[in-house]
Amino acid sequence: MNDLVTDVKSLELETIKNLRSSKASNTLRAYKADYKDFASFCIKNGFKPMPSEPKIITLYLTHLSKSSKFSTLKRRLASISVIHKISGHYIDVKHPMITENLMGIKRVLGSYQKAKKPILINELKLIVDAIDKDKNEKSRIKNRALILIGFSGGFRRSELVAIDYEDLDFVTEGVKIFVKRSKTDQSGEGMTKGIPYFSNPKYCPVASLKKWIDILEIKTGKIFDISDKSVALIIKKYSYLAGLDPSKYSGHSLRSGFATSTAELGAEERSIMAMTGHKTTQMVRRYIKEANLFKNNALNKIKI
Repeated sequence: MNDLVTDVKSLELETIKNLRSSKASNTLRAYKADYKDFASFCIKNGFKPMPSEPKIITLYLTHLSKSSKFSTLKRRLASISVIHKISGHYIDVKHPMITENLMGIKRVLGSYQKAKKPILINELKLIVDAIDKDKNEKSRIKNRALILIGFSGGFRRSELVAIDYEDLDFVTEGVKIFVKRSKTDQSGEGMTKGIPYFSNPKYCPVASLKKWIDILEIKTGKIFDISDKSVALIIKKYSYLAGLDPSKYSGHSLRSGFATSTAELGAEERSIMAMTGHKTTQMVRRYIKEANLFKNNALNKIKI
């Protein structure tokens, strides 16, 4: 009997370990930060945060709705659920009390979010031109490669800064970049992005990447060796120098810019998804809809 109890306990510990391993470290940190806010709310109001119950979570979401976007509420709810699972507890986040409350909040707040602007082809050229005016040669070559590769590969910031020299394979057509892990690929199966040479060498991502590698004589390790937050700061810096409004752009602007620009030029949905790694069509269709605002506009039929 004691052996059986020991075995079950061992299995429980192993299961919790597996649950922790199923999430990328950055994702897990985000979950913990969200849960910390929930725990603070509970302690302040005399509630038990772990294990919690639907009524308490409903009150927390209502409290949160006074100062947060609807998307934040959904993320916090997911975080509370995950942290409960990792700690060996279950919370029914689909409980009617929670779902009905969220529906009511959504009607009041609305779920629309004003996203940051995508960096389209014209903006991309302006930003690269601004980078080319940088007097620091190393900074100039590095940031040029970073921006062009980030855009042409439809990379997330985390994927871009995680590229290792070993992930690159230069071929006749361009470069193959192996992405080891991404937001939608937590199991680590990976995917390969193929970036071809551009006809204009001034804005060619492959030529820029090769030049950066050659200048620094990179033979191993991270290609850019910066944090994902630095990507956003670099975009804001050079968008400002390019005469654009930096407050309208973020680290995601390269990825959304790729999707919107290629959709605008007629790329198929599946081709865009093959590069970005999106698992569902929902977000990609938003980019395509944005790209077609003027392309398929009914007003184009009016001749005045």
